Amino acid sequence: MSPHIFVIFGASGDLTARKLIPAFYHLYEGGYLPEQFALLGVSRSKLSDEDFRKRVVFDSPFLPEGISDADKEKFASALYYQPIDTAEEAEYAKVRDRLLALDQEKGTPGNYIFYLSTPPKLYKTIPAYLSTHGLNTSNGHFRRLVIEKPFGYDTKSARELNDHLLQFFPEKQIYRIDHYLGKETVQNLLVTRFANGIFEPLWNRNYIEHIQITSAEPIGVEGRGGYYDESGALRDMIQNHLLQIVAHIAMEPPVSADAHAIRAEKLKLFQSLRPIKPEEVEHYVIRGQYTSSEIDGEAALGYREEEGVPVDSRTETYVAMKFFVDNWRWADVPFYLRTGKRLPTKVTEVVITFKPSPQRLFSSEESFRSPYNQLIIRIQPHEGLAMKFGMKIPGQGFRVKDVNMDFHYADLTDAEVPDAYERLILDCMRGDATLYALGESVEAAWEFVDPILNAWADNESKLFGYPAGTWGPKEAEHLFQNGTHWRNPCKNLTDMGEFCEL
Repeated sequence: MSPHIFVIFGASGDLTARKLIPAFYHLYEGGYLPEQFALLGVSRSKLSDEDFRKRVVFDSPFLPEGISDADKEKFASALYYQPIDTAEEAEYAKVRDRLLALDQEKGTPGNYIFYLSTPPKLYKTIPAYLSTHGLNTSNGHFRRLVIEKPFGYDTKSARELNDHLLQFFPEKQIYRIDHYLGKETVQNLLVTRFANGIFEPLWNRNYIEHIQITSAEPIGVEGRGGYYDESGALRDMIQNHLLQIVAHIAMEPPVSADAHAIRAEKLKLFQSLRPIKPEEVEHYVIRGQYTSSEIDGEAALGYREEEGVPVDSRTETYVAMKFFVDNWRWADVPFYLRTGKRLPTKVTEVVITFKPSPQRLFSSEESFRSPYNQLIIRIQPHEGLAMKFGMKIPGQGFRVKDVNMDFHYADLTDAEVPDAYERLILDCMRGDATLYALGESVEAAWEFVDPILNAWADNESKLFGYPAGTWGPKEAEHLFQNGTHWRNPCKNLTDMGEFCEL
């Protein structure tokens, strides 16, 4: 690991305290940080180095319990803070001067990583002002720029942002972060496919009936009604997180495991998504909004009753969609995505449903309910995999029932599943962009989503209500036409073995 300084813009914000600093602490604890390292927080808040250290280390409720004072002191000694007005170009001279001083103090050779944990309105401002003061040019050192989502609001704004950034940083220096890609089980999708000879021969239209991806949350907008109403579920979850999962599931095998090869195949996949025409949107996309209900005996507000949400809002809190990938591998295989708030449980999983055997010898057995084998990949919580298949019940005759053969990451008792931000930050420090989004891929994902957003904006398309605490509008079941249905996981996912359905 090369010596460097990691600069966080927006360092006084919630993301830094809640996710970034704990990730850096775990990296420090694991011995991953270089000896010559400093973290410089930059924000508008008037804090000193000691104020910043007290806020994010000594008084933090987000660091692990039981850390000794000596460890806190040693970790905090690498943290610094520089207050500036991020909207003023001249202020960035303070950042430049502070970095030069830290280079001298820490022995770092001018290697800088700039992390924008800021509102999107500063995504253009900060890189431009860094360039003004020469902080974007490497001159034999590395300079990297990390940008949080949302990366654009639509295709046009994403392309404009990409074009703007490329004036100051080349593509190889830009790291567009999506924390979903840091999840261990998302990365394991590639290993499951490409490291196992039993799966790849079946991973195509000849053997797969359809693919489902579900990302459910039991919570509502949690006081973020004003922000969420400008976004909605399609922008907030599908355009980035879930389409990235689709890419991992459906991409062609890369020629190698390096960043360039993997990101090139993901781009090809996004370019193969069949566009949903405006007149097709109502047939292929169901949008919903949660309404007031009672959950476990307690009243639950409807979305329009949440703070900051207009009483006539048509913003979707639920989206279910069906689409196709137009390439040789996936021709005519339907993909189903759904995501929503105020659903019965917190779960993200992928379900690969294989085609049934050509002749159902045991179809009369009531206990053998489904002719489909399924591979279930649980991304969160209780990460793991399960294979669903038919098994003979001991005894006379051919009584058959569905059973699961499963694996859970918790079974690896000597292995800790790292937080997504830990993995992504570490990869950036190493210069590995494999799990970061390519600019062209972001634009291609927006190009797929835009026609749906435009169709919703151009007409009063249907917005279905669903009671809080349920699995969404019943109309989402109509996306299936072959007798199959959504796989609804157990409501209370307290046991690692719960890959069951309701």
